[in-house]
Amino acid sequence: MAIVSITRGSYSGIEVLAERLSEDLGYRLLSREELLAHTAEQFGALESQLESALKHAPKFLEGRGLGRRHFVSCVRATLAKAFQSDNVVYHGESGHLLLKGIPHQLRVRLVARMEDRVAAVMDRCNMTREKAVQYITQSDQALERWVKWVHGVDINDPATVDLAINLEHIPIHGACAIIAEAADRDFRTTPQSQKIVDDLVIASQIRAKMGLDRGISDERIGIEADDGVVTITANVRFVAEAQRVSELVSQIPGVKAIESKIETGQ
Repeated sequence: MAIVSITRGSYSGIEVLAERLSEDLGYRLLSREELLAHTAEQFGALESQLESALKHAPKFLEGRGLGRRHFVSCVRATLAKAFQSDNVVYHGESGHLLLKGIPHQLRVRLVARMEDRVAAVMDRCNMTREKAVQYITQSDQALERWVKWVHGVDINDPATVDLAINLEHIPIHGACAIIAEAADRDFRTTPQSQKIVDDLVIASQIRAKMGLDRGISDERIGIEADDGVVTITANVRFVAEAQRVSELVSQIPGVKAIESKIETGQ
């Protein structure tokens, strides 16, 4: 079994493909919208806040944008938990970048015709063609800036995905067949890759909890999970905060032990 993460632009109309793929594979289907709803419920955030955090980089006056980063951490934690039970098809903008390093995650980029996207916006938002083109262009540019800000990569870089499919030339049933074959052949879950996901679940939950605690400078404290053993790394100046993190870690399911490393350097 495997995890399939599908990235697509807004109004790409790939919901039908994702639904068919999940049926063909017998996998659960998770959309970006459902992910935000689950995150909002778990962490007590507004879906509008999460939506903004997943689309827009901070403006100049927002400084470092830590609030947005905290919301991203919450979404990442929810997605990691969804991936832990395996056998899932997830689709959303840049979802393939939220969780890195999972060997059995097949990262797919689907490219839809611009004309089809424009037609969808015109129909759903009652816009003229000119306004629809402008809307999609601005949305794509905003997403590119966000990906650069959060992940430090170009969303159009082919190295960020394992498979790219142009839906202008390959029909939905053909795309599903290609993805299903690749997932079954090259991205099967192994005990070692499952361990990586289990550790990601713990680490992402801790990072999300830290971000919601205003008394913790989470960027200055390192978190690493390995087979349930959590290592907290902090500078000697942040010992008090590291102790607070230890209290949070002890409440996270799956944590077997906690180790601390105090650094004396600047």
